[in-house]
Amino acid sequence: MTSLSKPVFSNSKLGLALIAATMISMATLYAPLVNAAPIYKVIDEKTGQVTFTDRPQNYEQQAGKKISQTGVTTKESRVSSSNSDNTSSPPSSSNVNTTTQNTAAKNSPDANYQLAITEPSAERAYRRPAQSIDIKVQVKPELQAGDSVSIYLDGNEVAQGLSASIATVDVLPGSHKIKAVLKNEKGQTLKQVERTVYVIQNNTTLQNNKKIAQQLLAYQNLPWYQKVLLKMRQEAKNRICNHLLSL
Repeated sequence: MTSLSKPVFSNSKLGLALIAATMISMATLYAPLVNAAPIYKVIDEKTGQVTFTDRPQNYEQQAGKKISQTGVTTKESRVSSSNSDNTSSPPSSSNVNTTTQNTAAKNSPDANYQLAITEPSAERAYRRPAQSIDIKVQVKPELQAGDSVSIYLDGNEVAQGLSASIATVDVLPGSHKIKAVLKNEKGQTLKQVERTVYVIQNNTTLQNNKKIAQQLLAYQNLPWYQKVLLKMRQEAKNRICNHLLSL
């Protein structure tokens, strides 16, 4: 009996690895579906504050809240309302964020620059951590020697140049300010422009990952003979799939 138990123990470890790999693969396959969950826009009628969420039920019982479903924001598409009757216009402060602010240095020959943030082109929400915030800046005419553009997130410089990509895994949920600043060779600010973006936590993904972790823990706590049975069932399923694919 002793000589037979060692191979079984080895097979149980192999079974654990196969089950874990299968669960991780399933999680990867379903990730795009999770990211396709709807995003809702909540507007406070008193303050004009805008909030993006995938849990609208948290706001339904609150007075003075307008809730509307929006299109899911990706890197290539902007947030667009799917219900024009329930969507209010953004607060007046957003007009300030999308307007280029001229702070040209006195007597500077470079004060005729035009500075704009082309991406994101409007107020937008991003899912954390699945999406990154891609930023593109446009300057007309071309920068002269010594002049430069820096990109900031919430007052912190994240890049120098006309583009940047910020991973949302490191950004807390909520509203954030993106700012592009054009300076001359003396460090004087010639122009700057701001835009507000929103980051929301992907609650569905967190719940899915939690379930997978619980399943893996439950599997690890099974007796060795149950792990062997699970391994045999998985191998049988794999043989059936391979047979169907070969037809």
